[in-house]
Amino acid sequence: MTVRVSALALVVPDYDEALTFYVGKLGFRLVEDIDQGRKRWVTVEPSGGGVRLLLARAEGKVQQAAIGNQAGGRVFLFLETDDFARDHAAMLAAGVEFEEAPRHEPYGSVAVWRDPFGNRWDLIGPRAG
Repeated sequence: MTVRVSALALVVPDYDEALTFYVGKLGFRLVEDIDQGRKRWVTVEPSGGGVRLLLARAEGKVQQAAIGNQAGGRVFLFLETDDFARDHAAMLAAGVEFEEAPRHEPYGSVAVWRDPFGNRWDLIGPRAG
């Protein structure tokens, strides 16, 4: 049997606001946007592929409270790049807010940033060889 994680639900306040950020600013690819009546099935993926994000519009107070805090304040998502300096500069130019300056760890270059909804991400590049 072959199994894999294909998507991860990310609770957002609004589908179109999330698409504006992930597709418009970060350059993710819109994979699906299917109207299901009162909700939509919206998936995006980074340009290099990988696990897709299912953008899930929050319904009700409990889900609204989870926006930006799905991992209890920890870094929740990890965006891997083959060129850290290029993508860090592009993200800054697109208005992405980083919490720190890039740092170099044994596993590679890394900087923590937040999406507009409060989710903490790592931008990670390959370690210097």
